[in-house]
Amino acid sequence: MKQYLELCRRIIDEGVWIENERTGKRCLTVINADLQYNVAANEFPLVTTRKSYWKAAIAEFIGYIRGYSSAADFRNLGTKTWDANANDNEDWLNSPHRKGEDDMGRVYGVQGRSWQKPDGGFVDQLRKIVDDLSAGIDDRGEIMSFYNPGEFHMGCLRPCMHTHNFSLLGDTLYLTSYQRSCDVPLGQNFNQVQVFFFLKLMAQITGNRPGIAYHKIVNAHIYEDQLELMRDVQLQREPYAPPKLHINPDIKTLEDVETWVTMDDFEVTDYQHHEPISYPFSV
Repeated sequence: MKQYLELCRRIIDEGVWIENERTGKRCLTVINADLQYNVAANEFPLVTTRKSYWKAAIAEFIGYIRGYSSAADFRNLGTKTWDANANDNEDWLNSPHRKGEDDMGRVYGVQGRSWQKPDGGFVDQLRKIVDDLSAGIDDRGEIMSFYNPGEFHMGCLRPCMHTHNFSLLGDTLYLTSYQRSCDVPLGQNFNQVQVFFFLKLMAQITGNRPGIAYHKIVNAHIYEDQLELMRDVQLQREPYAPPKLHINPDIKTLEDVETWVTMDDFEVTDYQHHEPISYPFSV
């Protein structure tokens, strides 16, 4: 929690005003932020200076693992995070690649589970990683990337957190996640939960112990219409101790995550938090 608040203060104190072409809004921006989360100690990085809705963040990532391409599938898991990008983005609504209501196109999990090859086949990046880590193998290329420039036009949004790189030292699993762009008041709250969750889940289903999750953000920003709430409300609050995340121990394989897992299989305990803050969302 401390490092999150330090990043918010750094953006306010050192950030440069940048006009964002996609949203038409200005944002205070800094370059390069490095955060890390102690998954081994189960110090769940859930923001405590406002109420944070962790279930939606985990549900979204389960959707990525399953390779979903429809906002309706994400809603069925318990999150509406893709509704706006799938249905309110004018560029995507006018795209010949959009298949209809709720279609997201070839974004995020579609790339992670079904990266198209020139010969017409596909690569399941996540399956390869799970198989290697389950066998105690780290070939220094245990990487899942959602970033496919050749297919940006075939999806509603370029990936923000785009690459996840696993490393295995003995039986301890580490994760380094790379993010090109981060809406810190809204997105960071989700993204740090997802980085932590991905390492904890992958360690469990590959039979390893979780270590540290490293989270590198290139462009970290606060939109102009979020600034007052962050500066005058959230940063005035004292944080609480981190809560704990518990995953159903019956989840043992990637197939379990792909099939029967629901949000009832996850629990957060010892979560103290301040009142919610409704930050504006930029489509």
